[in-house]
Parts: sequence; C-alpha cells; structure tokens
Amino acid sequence: MSEETRPEEEMNQTDPSMDDEYGAHEADAPQVEETRDEEMERLRVTAAEADKRVLMAQAEAENFRKRMRRDFEDQLRFASMPMIADILLVRDNLIRALQAADNAADSSGLQEGVAMVAKQLDDTLAKYGVREIPTEGELFDPNFHEAISQMPSDSHAEGTIAHVTQTGFQLHDRVIRPSQVVVSTGPSGG
Repeated sequence: MSEETRPEEEMNQTDPSMDDEYGAHEADAPQVEETRDEEMERLRVTAAEADKRVLMAQAEAENFRKRMRRDFEDQLRFASMPMIADILLVRDNLIRALQAADNAADSSGLQEGVAMVAKQLDDTLAKYGVREIPTEGELFDPNFHEAISQMPSDSHAEGTIAHVTQTGFQLHDRVIRPSQVVVSTGPSGG
C-alpha cells in the first residue's frame, strides 16, 4: 500500500502529543462514534418528525380544498333559492285565481288561461329541480311540514295531514319552504 492514509484511518490514529494536551485516551474513541450515532439518530428522528408534519400539512390542505370545493358547489346548486321562493308566491296567486274562477259564473276562458300558466310555471320549476313536498294523507314530518293547527278527522288517522293550507317545495334535497298543514288528531271522541 502507499504511504497515503485514508481519512478514516487518520481519524482513528491518535497523536500522542494530543493525548497529553487534551487528555484523550484510546478508550474515548468509541464514545466519539457513539456520539455520532446518537447525533445521527437524533437527526433521523427530527427528519421523520418534519416529514410527518409536512404530510399532515398536505393532508390538511387537501381537506381544505375539498371542503371549499364542496361549499362552492353547494352555493352554486342552491343559489336560486331566494328567486324560487318569490316565484312560488306568484304560483300561489295563480292557484288562488283558479279557485276564484271555479266560483265565478262563465269564467271558463279565464280558468283555462290561468291553468295553462300555472302548468307552465310548475313545469319550469320542475326543470330546475324544484318539486312539491308530498302532503295530503302523509304522516306529519316537521322537517317538511309546518303545523298551523290540529283538528279531529274521521277520514285521517292521528298524526297524518288532514288539510294543506300552503304547499311546500324542495330544491333538490333542501326545503325551500315547508308545507303549512292542519294535522289530524284522529276521530273525534264526541
């Protein structure tokens, strides 16, 4: 071999003059390696913790993006609710006009015209995902119905809807306005 020494060998060789100066002994050499091992382990642990924090931050960012996308889609999906609520008031007036025309003499032309407009309005609302909440004869459900009163009824079981005073509507799966109903208390006890 040549007289050149590798850096590893240089580190393992000790200069006797340095032993006296710094008080180092051969027994101290393993402690240096052990300290390096400890330092390496500490750095590995620190790096692993940093990797874990990065992964957690990435997961949180991805969850945030998904939540924002879902909220944005819901906002778009239900943005027309105020407009639809206003249109439903118009529909209510058309229905009232049809009911009034039933009581008037020779109102067949008016009744047919208003019926066509009401049908067109209902078709338009259905096109945009608006549907009527089922009521007549259904069990009362506070998620979809608003009870304005109760009354005995021989033809309706207790807890079912006996009469609808205002029709309720949903946009997709969300209630725009609940149906206003009269709930049956069952057959009259008298």
